[in-house]
This record gives sequence, C-alpha cells and structure tokens, in this order.
Amino acid sequence: MNYSIKSQKSSFRNYIDSPEMQEQLYKRTLLIVVISQILGGAGLAAGVTVGALLAQDMLGTESFAGIPVALFTVGSALAALLVGRLSQRFGRRSGLATGFLAGGIGAIGVVIATVDHNIPLLFASLFIYGAGTATNLQARYAGTDLAKPTQRATAVSIAMGATTFGAVAGPNLVDGMGRFATSLGIPALAGTFILAAIAYILAGLVLLTFLHPDPFVVAKVIAEAQKTDQSTHSTMNSNRLAVNKRGIIVGATVMVLTQIVMIAIMTMTPLHMKHHGHGLNEVGLVIGIHIGAMYLPSLLTGILVDKIGRTTMLFASGAVLLAAGTIAAIAPPDSIIVLITALALLGLGWNCGLISGTALIVDATHPATRAKTQGTIDVLIALAGASGGAFSGIVVAHSSYGALSLTGGILSLLLIPVGIWSRRSH
Repeated sequence: MNYSIKSQKSSFRNYIDSPEMQEQLYKRTLLIVVISQILGGAGLAAGVTVGALLAQDMLGTESFAGIPVALFTVGSALAALLVGRLSQRFGRRSGLATGFLAGGIGAIGVVIATVDHNIPLLFASLFIYGAGTATNLQARYAGTDLAKPTQRATAVSIAMGATTFGAVAGPNLVDGMGRFATSLGIPALAGTFILAAIAYILAGLVLLTFLHPDPFVVAKVIAEAQKTDQSTHSTMNSNRLAVNKRGIIVGATVMVLTQIVMIAIMTMTPLHMKHHGHGLNEVGLVIGIHIGAMYLPSLLTGILVDKIGRTTMLFASGAVLLAAGTIAAIAPPDSIIVLITALALLGLGWNCGLISGTALIVDATHPATRAKTQGTIDVLIALAGASGGAFSGIVVAHSSYGALSLTGGILSLLLIPVGIWSRRSH
C-alpha cells in the first residue's frame, strides 16, 4: 500500500464500514464527473471536427490529412499511461486534472501554431492536446470506483452521457468560433481550438477543486481493509483471477477494434464532404450528430449492459458498426441524410463497444492495480485510434472513402468471435 493510501487511511476510515457514506460519495463523484465531462466533451470535439481540414490547409495535401488525428491520438496514448499511473498513485483527482490542463495547453499551442503557420509547433501542440482526449475517456472510470457490480456500466454511461452536451455543441459552434477567431486576426479553423482550450482548462479546475475525497483512494482503502477476509478464500480468488485475465483481454480487444473502425471512418468524413461541396456548417452538423450518437445513448446502453450482459452488447456493437460502414460506403455523396445515418450508427456502435468493454475491465480488475491497468488499456485504445487515423488518409488517397468505410464495417465483424470466445471461457 503506497504512501498516499497510508497517509489518508485514517481520514477515510468511516467509509469502510458505512455503505451509506460510500453511496453518498459515489453519487457526489458522479455529479462532479458529469460537470467535467460536459466541459471535456466540448474540448475533444475540436480536433475531430476541424483537425483534418486544418492539416489540409496548412500542409497543402490530402494524403496527410489523417496526421492530426494520429498525432493527438498518439499523444492521448502517452497521456493515458501517465494519467493512469498518476491516478493509481495519487488518485483520480490528480491524474484527471493534470490531463485536462495539459490538453488545454495543447489547444492553446494549436492556435498559436495556426497564426504563425508553424508546422512543427502545430504537430507538437496536437500531440499535447491529445492529453485532453485521453483524460476525457479515462474520466469514465472515476464514476465506477465506488459503484456496485450491477451499477458499473450504468456509472460509465452517466459519465459518457454527460459528454454529449459539450461534444455535440462543439462541432456546431465551428462557424461561430471561426468568426470569433477571425475578429481576433486568427485563422477561422483555429477558432474551435480556442473553445477547446477554455473547456479543457475549466474541466481540470473543476476536478482539482471539487473531487475530494478522492473516490479511487477511498476504494483502495476499502479494498485494503477487506483483504484479510478475502485471503481466507484463496482457491476462489485463484479461479476468479483466471476469469479476470480473460475479462481484461476481451474488454481490451473490443475497445481497440471499435476505436479503429470509428476513428478511421470519422476522420475522413469531413474531407469526403468537402470534396463534394458541403460547407463547414454541414460538416459540423454531421460530426455533431456522430459525436452525439457516441455519447447520448449511453444511459440506455449502460442499463442494457448491466441487465442483459456484456457479451450480448458486444454482438450488438459489431452488427451496428457493420451497418454503419456499409451505409457510409454506398451513401450518395450529396445526401446529408444518408451520411448522418451512417455516422450516427458509427457512433452508436462505438458506444456499445466502449461501455461493454469498460464494464468488463472494471469487473476484471482489483483497486490495487485498477487505475494502472485501465491506463495501459487506454494506451492500446489510443494507439489503435492513431493507426486508424493515420492509415485512413492513405487509404482514401489511394482508393476511396467508400472502400475505407466498407473495410471498417468488415473489420467490426471480428467482435463476433471475440464475444463467442468470451462466453465459452466461463
């Protein structure tokens, strides 16, 4: 047990024997996470909406249009590892606040790079901006620290549902923030990153100020106190550990696959639309609905994951992502309605995969190593997204948006054997 836990154990002793106090802190934590997620959602929408367009504008080519998404996704991979380690050692408050504040600094750097037309600074800033993306994703775990097993997916879904408000508002503020940026002498495409900087910094300050007592530290104290009782059931614990390893593998695989498919198709959609005469307003609408579908169904998804099972929802994720890729591939380029349908399904499929995968990870881990394991898995998710973002531009440049979308849909079918293997392993 590390120094942080030792130093705070006496302060949190009351929580060990009081389910009522645990429940109160669980609800309070969810409220604070919800507020931070609303702000964080607005921050993450910037790179998704205008990242590829900004790269095309500054680099003068489409072949590398996926680089911004790849950069901030690789940055989010490193940040996921660091935030996970910080959270494990010092608690969610320190880890999450640090990540959001770093993301805000990165967004400021993007704005400065755009003004100076400084490509190296742009790339470095996008990398740092990725910390906000990673933190926004890891914040979903904070609500599960004190949740009962039957509440875990629902807790994840509440945090993700809150992200909807900011994530949908962000893309639809592209034009308004663009005009605001222009009035300051800043290129219009950088306007959304001004919003991202403000949103991420505020999210970090909310967590730093209000997330106390730290739910993860309290959960570790409770787990430590229960260790003696659990040690008498060594055989049961050994069997449980074997199942947990499988749960971690399945949960990580599901989230990695859904991330690759979602990032690849989403990244190239704004460029595909621009090629066929659609303006920033229409791009913002499609991406806004897509991001809304990534988060808004969360409350229902979480309940379904808790009620009908993790594996059933894995199958649902694969089926919905296949439909999304197929529809995007055959969508008439001038049809906003069909594109909206495809991108909404893409978001929904990702949502089902992420929540069921996250619940599997929480089920399979112990507080003694949970945050570190979660951070490591989020590194894999981020690297998967980086690969999807980087290769999506190359695929479209040498083939087509339709080929990319169809490939993504077919790839999502791998979720079916993963789910079958998961069921057979129990």
